[in-house]
Amino acid sequence: MDEASDDADGGRSSTALPLVTSLSLDGDSSRIAQARHVATAFLVKARDHVGIPVAKATVEIVQLIVSELVTNARKYAPGPALLKLRIHGMVLTVELWDSSPVVPAAKAANPERVGQHGLEIVAALAQTLTVEATTVGKRITAHITLDVTMA
Repeated sequence: MDEASDDADGGRSSTALPLVTSLSLDGDSSRIAQARHVATAFLVKARDHVGIPVAKATVEIVQLIVSELVTNARKYAPGPALLKLRIHGMVLTVELWDSSPVVPAAKAANPERVGQHGLEIVAALAQTLTVEATTVGKRITAHITLDVTMA
């Protein structure tokens, strides 16, 4: 489960939406960096080959969101996970499914707490964040607006 797939445009320039890519993740923590690279490449491809405006700041925000979600999945879920990125219109959906049935919740702000800020960070950066139990595990979904004025 370590292949990245990219169905964004079938290898050719296109404006067909939605654009989708995914990355299967095993228990190897090196996948965190790979997930960030997949997200960056996906956004750059959307910008350069499809013409979707994506600001550098948006790429950096998405890298952080992906990093936090994948880090939490690797830390707390014993089995496989799946990262899926999708652009539809001007919204990027970052979805992380993992095999842990434990549904996390953001903790109350506490400047003295060390660690466990990942979900708080994602909630602060995304326009919307949902966490839901699935038949096997859970799915965390963040939506990020690709703002035309930022490009």
